[in-house]
Amino acid sequence: MTELPPVEYGLAVERYLAASGLAEGSRRIYRIALNTWAWALADRPAPTGPERRRARPPVLPLALLDHPDAPARLHVAVAHRADSTDPRTLNRELSTLRAAVAWWRAQGWIDGDPSTALRPSPLPAEPVEAGGGAGGAQAGGAPLGEDQLRALFARRAPLREQTLWQLLHESGAAIDTVLALDTDQLDLPGRRTHPRSDRPGLRWGTGTARLLPLLVAGRAGGPLFLTDRRAPAGTPAADRCPHTGRARLSYRRAAELFTAHTRPLSEPPGAGWTLRQLRPGGRSGGR
Repeated sequence: MTELPPVEYGLAVERYLAASGLAEGSRRIYRIALNTWAWALADRPAPTGPERRRARPPVLPLALLDHPDAPARLHVAVAHRADSTDPRTLNRELSTLRAAVAWWRAQGWIDGDPSTALRPSPLPAEPVEAGGGAGGAQAGGAPLGEDQLRALFARRAPLREQTLWQLLHESGAAIDTVLALDTDQLDLPGRRTHPRSDRPGLRWGTGTARLLPLLVAGRAGGPLFLTDRRAPAGTPAADRCPHTGRARLSYRRAAELFTAHTRPLSEPPGAGWTLRQLRPGGRSGGR
């Protein structure tokens, strides 16, 4: 029997946490963060200090997230929260809210995303470790280990994301290079791109080979990785799918989605991983 969509925000929080795969300790941290935003949606000041953990959040409908006033209420709450906590904690709480909202939207429980305009707080500068630097592996985090990769590829995720992650890992190519691919560049039987004089070819393994035919089914040309919505007016023809009218997926959006999907897997919980960490051997090779 199919479960009915939750009407109440608190129940939606529990459904999200139950499906997250998080350990109990991490679920407790996520629950506290998500309950904090419930006070903002109810237009009431959130408790601070030890009382924040013990306070029972207000009961309110999940549909408040689709109310036109929701972004403004959350914006005010972020400003108040910034006065009582450090930037990293606030940014982690924002990430938790965004991840939950994305999951609720995927379930069809809400339509909008009131967290879109919320901006992370700037972090204080940290000293660069020896051997790091802007172009080193430190900038994107250490490459993912075998256990982390197995956990990642075992997670439920949309076909587009699964294919992108597998291709980045198996090809070792730069992220921009992979996102710039068009469907007519693929040699699916050969598990490679067609050779071109202006760029090296890409090769991939069995994981990508299994997913790519599903992703490109019915598309003979246009960008390989597409956005979920139709391209806005003025999008160059090279970045628009001639079959669906959707735009080429951007680096920024691909990175946001990867971090959101990997928050339950990362340490500390909620931090998420970066796309660069998919590349084997710590190769940076551009964005």
